[in-house]
Amino acid sequence: MKSTVQTLLALLLALTICLSLCACGKPSASGEPAPAENLAVIHEPEFGGVYLKMTIDDFNALGYLYGDSVNVRFSNGYTFENLPYYNGYYVNAGEPLLIAYPGYDYIKAAVNYGEDLWESAQLTEADTATVSLQERGAYLDMQTARDIHYFDERDRYDSDEIFANFRMVSVGNLKDGVLCRAASPCDNQHNRASYVDALIQQAGVRCILNLSDNESKIEGYIAAEDFASPYFLSLYQEGHVIPLAMNMNYSSDEFREKIAYGFTEMAKQEGPYLVHCTEGKDRTGFMCMLLEALAGASYDEIVADYMTTYDNYYGITQGSDAAKYTLIKEMNIDAMLQTVVGDGVDYKSADLAACVADYLQQAGMTADAVAALRDRLVKQ
Repeated sequence: MKSTVQTLLALLLALTICLSLCACGKPSASGEPAPAENLAVIHEPEFGGVYLKMTIDDFNALGYLYGDSVNVRFSNGYTFENLPYYNGYYVNAGEPLLIAYPGYDYIKAAVNYGEDLWESAQLTEADTATVSLQERGAYLDMQTARDIHYFDERDRYDSDEIFANFRMVSVGNLKDGVLCRAASPCDNQHNRASYVDALIQQAGVRCILNLSDNESKIEGYIAAEDFASPYFLSLYQEGHVIPLAMNMNYSSDEFREKIAYGFTEMAKQEGPYLVHCTEGKDRTGFMCMLLEALAGASYDEIVADYMTTYDNYYGITQGSDAAKYTLIKEMNIDAMLQTVVGDGVDYKSADLAACVADYLQQAGMTADAVAALRDRLVKQ
């Protein structure tokens, strides 16, 4: 009898614990989401963020909504208060957020275009994080204004070029057919690699500036079952792919050093050239901005090329959504240009070619290397 009672008590205790744990996955009775507690942390070095090990779906199932304000507390004492929770990078450069970007395995805390949070917060794999609600809908206006997403199915787009975010760049005094940009021809996470591969072969690309990957990641793509980019593979095997593995902190010394190295190596090889990252959007946008300005492109030409990506992926143009177009332009490409020309300089009227030449030398390129790059790209 005693054994039976003990068994029943053990079962009751187990049921109580189970119910308690289940309650952690549901909104509280007050209608506010319960804290997401003791989440493991994972360093995400490419963009300098910290994954909090809870899937986006599970976190949202707790009752958190895009546009909410949240607090993030790490077990080592490092804390963020009043962070926006968005499904995109809708904050200014250098500002923190909690993000649930489509395709991410987990929610992530990060500083947009900023320092590596793992390092600045001095986190280790032994640390954990807790997320709690600060204020419901505090950032809903920005979430609504900037909420954008794209699809990974080819049949949703009008052409291979649009789907692959591929285009020849023809602004300023760039030589005809010398520079193109696109999504990745090797990383197939968005189902675009084989389309990019076919397009760069048609364009006769001879050198690729890969901004997002190192050799180890490239080897992983090549070994994947869905790898179908034979032209990229041939260029890689011939030594015509320059992998830079850049993060997104374009104001950092590391970012500038990689720019200097990448462009110096690029100038040693013959074009046409492809510049790409994962989506061909921000890192690619920054690097193409520099090359376009060096070739004498105007502010309007640079902006138009950068914003073509938002037309390709999201259908956002001045005509379709002027408010969203302007907001994206100001927070992204305008901020990038300001970084290059320096504080207090009007990037809309500045001599951008001279500013970029100076910027590249400050980044570590020699005057001869800048001249060699210009000779490869610019009409004489």
